[in-house]
Amino acid sequence: MNKKALFILSAGHLITDLNTGALPALLPFFKGTLNLSYTTAGGILLMSHLSSSVVQPAFGYLLERYPARWFLPLSPFIAGLGMALAGFAPSYLLLLACVILSGLGTASFHPEGYRTAHWFAGEKKATGISIFSVGGNLGMAIGPLWAIGLVTYFGMKGTLAMILPGVLIGAILLFPAGWHMPSLPLIPTQQSLPSKAPPARRTAVSLAFLVGLVIVRSWAHLGLVSYIPFYYIEFLKGDPLYAGKLVTTFLLAGALGTLIGAPIADAWGHKKFVSASLILVVPLLFIFYKVGGWMAFVIIALAGMVLVSSFSVTIVMAQNLLPQNLGLAAGLMVGFGMGTGGIGVTLLGAIADRWGVPLALQSILILPLLGLVFLGLLKYPPAKIGGEIKR
Repeated sequence: MNKKALFILSAGHLITDLNTGALPALLPFFKGTLNLSYTTAGGILLMSHLSSSVVQPAFGYLLERYPARWFLPLSPFIAGLGMALAGFAPSYLLLLACVILSGLGTASFHPEGYRTAHWFAGEKKATGISIFSVGGNLGMAIGPLWAIGLVTYFGMKGTLAMILPGVLIGAILLFPAGWHMPSLPLIPTQQSLPSKAPPARRTAVSLAFLVGLVIVRSWAHLGLVSYIPFYYIEFLKGDPLYAGKLVTTFLLAGALGTLIGAPIADAWGHKKFVSASLILVVPLLFIFYKVGGWMAFVIIALAGMVLVSSFSVTIVMAQNLLPQNLGLAAGLMVGFGMGTGGIGVTLLGAIADRWGVPLALQSILILPLLGLVFLGLLKYPPAKIGGEIKR
């Protein structure tokens, strides 16, 4: 495992996803500035995730056919540029254009980043991928507090500062030789590929259920990140910074869960670990809806740690199912799976408009249970490949 290369890639992941994490926390401010409904505010998040996530499999496929290393340094800059301009948008349509621009920067980074990280991860794939993944988790965690702080102290034009981290990490990734990053094969060699792929039908069905699992998990994840601010800022009329701290606590704990969970999953078994995480998060979310004060921080931290702990594990599961298409597999998990989860957040907006924000937040409770259904239908580990049984 090349930890130095993984940490450099993880830093790029952090800066890229800093912008994705900032957007949900900014929704109440965009809603107030442009006089939006909850449904149209949810539409902003939907467009963000469609542009940043759903198109990732396409980027993954194209970059495996036509490798372009410059996507790694350029992508964080584009992601930051879109969010920097969002605070200046005078209309809903221009705001959507800025969000889509930022999303495309995110979409172009992840498949190549995960494909590159796979080759540096060595034998312990979930552990290695978790090092790369935790950068994104940290970016998602820091993003809300970073964005709310900028807007609280500088107004909506404070979003302009969000371009600066993208410029910095873009420069670092542009010259990897200065960091002694080892060279990476552009495509897998024949020796590195498995000698026999698992049956195509079984692989397709398993991937479909795995994508379904990731969709509902990301629906729960994005729903909590999006509606905790709405609940505390608009329903409870609380301090926006308090809401931002609560979301950041949830996301930071998720980053920690990614690092802790991956080695356990490598040792225990991927499917068994994901199952345990989905079961455990249900009572934690139920308790969170019932408590307040410092206990809310404790419980939401535990829920975040458990819910996000399977993030890198499901990516490795997909790459084990598609060992010859690592970028495509990562794009399906991080991109299509999470992006279509954004549709669920828009549906939560419709629930909030009709029945109120508390019910929208509480309806998230059923999603991990639906994920368990998909997991139960998933055939994993895959067939014996190259003399080795993958977890």
